[in-house]
Amino acid sequence: MNISIDTYKDKGARRLLVRELKTKGIVDEKVLDAIGSVQRHLFIHNDFRHLAYEDKAFPIGEGQTISQPYTVAYQTQLLHVEPNDKILEIGTGSGYQAAVLIAMGAELHSIERQEKLFIKTKNLFKSLAYQANLILGDGSNGYEKAAPFDKIIVTAGAPKVPQSLVNQLKVGGILIIPVGDEKNQIMHSIIKKTDGSVEVIPLHAFRFVPLIGQQAW
Repeated sequence: MNISIDTYKDKGARRLLVRELKTKGIVDEKVLDAIGSVQRHLFIHNDFRHLAYEDKAFPIGEGQTISQPYTVAYQTQLLHVEPNDKILEIGTGSGYQAAVLIAMGAELHSIERQEKLFIKTKNLFKSLAYQANLILGDGSNGYEKAAPFDKIIVTAGAPKVPQSLVNQLKVGGILIIPVGDEKNQIMHSIIKKTDGSVEVIPLHAFRFVPLIGQQAW
């Protein structure tokens, strides 16, 4: 990880990134403010430091990637985050999506399966004084210990919606998850109703790394 100063160039690049995301349909000002404040260059490898604020995904090791800012903004916008929302993130990865949620005032619980990434991100969060509950484990099972959650976000492609995640969602809560095969998925917004059933809203096509776990592939 690259812990470095936040330069004028970085700040200017983030402003340009926010402007680009607006042109791509991101309208939630709270999401845009968070993207504009989080220093993405801290979450990527030094080799890509000069490209940190381009709207692109980059490898972060262990077969995983840091999502492009548009994808992060898109999923976050669908969550309709409110301050103090208890949010479960499945797939901590680099920690960039988590940092955006923290910047928006979420009470965040985030699960990562890959131990090397978990340790790296946990150390980064400690150095940045980010407050979040980072967990090493199988995200497909959710995190029953802290359930129920106001919102759940899955940052990996799943063949189906894990029932464990639906069970751990509050009534009226929102689950955002890409569902499909290992190469292409459709983003889904899932809202839990008072009778325990869900409203499923399929949205746009995306490509994520596969969700791995007991209730996944």
